[in-house]
Amino acid sequence: MSSPRVCVLRAPGTNCDIETAHAFELAGGAADRVHLFRLLEDPSLLSQYQVLCIPGGFSYGDDIGAGVIFSRQLRGQLNDVMREFLSADKLLLGICNGFQTILKAGLLMRRGIENADEGAFEDKVTLTWNNSGRYTDRWVKLKVTSSNSVFLKGMDEFEVPIAHAEGRVAVADDSVLDGLRAAQQISLCYWNDDATALAAQSGDPTSIGILPEPANPNGSLANIAGLSDSTGRVLGLMPHPERFLFATQHPQWTRNGMRGDGQGLQLFKNAIGYFG
Repeated sequence: MSSPRVCVLRAPGTNCDIETAHAFELAGGAADRVHLFRLLEDPSLLSQYQVLCIPGGFSYGDDIGAGVIFSRQLRGQLNDVMREFLSADKLLLGICNGFQTILKAGLLMRRGIENADEGAFEDKVTLTWNNSGRYTDRWVKLKVTSSNSVFLKGMDEFEVPIAHAEGRVAVADDSVLDGLRAAQQISLCYWNDDATALAAQSGDPTSIGILPEPANPNGSLANIAGLSDSTGRVLGLMPHPERFLFATQHPQWTRNGMRGDGQGLQLFKNAIGYFG
């Protein structure tokens, strides 16, 4: 059986496409780095792939907002081919700037949001500036908070780096957050030991209140680090799993005696394994 094909779609300013493609290759996929302009010239190219990934970076320099210009191209000339891709049994992953892009392009869908017909998903959920008002680069612990995501199958708690200035999840009102919970679209939350204790009391890891820095690096509502669509085949997350493919990439790997794969690699293995 041939390896599942992965399109790592880059745009001007993208800078994480090489390591992201490498992650999919390590996981057993066949990854191509495809420039957005090539896909705009021939949208039918996307039909050749089983996985589409929008990697991190600063697409178009984030000139009018993180991921905004890239998102407008996906929902403009490429709208039909993107909808066709999502209607098939295929996977879409957005990492950091890619998360910002697919969210603002409406590709995380509107299912699970109450009164969704009154406005698009991307008008009710957004990614905005960190509470600190500055770019933040550090390692964080994550908790998988939904059993729905294909990408997070068998994963529970893991560590990865973050590097962003506009990663705070905000919603229009409480009903939107309730809808995300009901549809199991809150897939990842920032986490620490205090969160574990609070979740044991509340029974819902997404309802423990906003953790302080450094656990929650941006002040994201409900500590949200990643969202999925209601099918579990689309995932957007702010942290960078492609930067923890090997244990030796962890800043404390010698102290902790870490060997072998990094914890981020499992996400890519899950994506490729979906087609096995």
